[in-house]
Amino acid sequence: MIWGGIQKVSMIDYPGEVSTILFARGCNFRCRYCHNPQLVLPQQYTDSIPEPDVIRFLHSRKGKLTGVVVSGGEPTVQHDLVEFLAKVRSMRYKIKLDTNGSNPEMLHEILGLGLVDYIAMDIKTSFDDYPDITQVPGDISTIQKSIRLIKESAVAREFRVTLVKRLHEPKNANNINAYLGPEKITYKSYKHVSRVIDTSLSTINEFSDEELQVFLDNAS
Repeated sequence: MIWGGIQKVSMIDYPGEVSTILFARGCNFRCRYCHNPQLVLPQQYTDSIPEPDVIRFLHSRKGKLTGVVVSGGEPTVQHDLVEFLAKVRSMRYKIKLDTNGSNPEMLHEILGLGLVDYIAMDIKTSFDDYPDITQVPGDISTIQKSIRLIKESAVAREFRVTLVKRLHEPKNANNINAYLGPEKITYKSYKHVSRVIDTSLSTINEFSDEELQVFLDNAS
């Protein structure tokens, strides 16, 4: 695995666990509001962290941390993700995987081997509007297949939606909710950040509480 960063301790990213967050380098999407371009755009890559260093770190934190969050970038673009998760599982950590759902074949293997305890999948927008957000063409059926795999699994999960002014409308929340049904969906408003893939979004404001409530009403 090629790693682009580590957050050594998090109390909030893995519900109920004291975790570390590992950021895999590389992604097959170019989401306009992504605030981690250094993990996504090759021209902005920072120095990678060797996997042996990551493994040594995890061994050194046994007994202090209970969970490992594998995030990105997009972890499933790396061919040795399954092998890495098996190494972490052998240390008896609980594992949470953050994914965009674009690799259902690998997701199927991971679930079949019981290598994760929690999955958080990002839903970018209504399926018809995906290319506008991700800036790449693609077969949306792969996203839908990943959703079905997760829903049919026994692992804890959530689906996450980041709402961005100029990119999302209340109808998007309605369409997402209609497809996912009675699943846990976390909606949050994009917050202003200076580092973002689409620099035209770097100055837009987040939705107000009242505006966000309109989305939530459409998602109920």
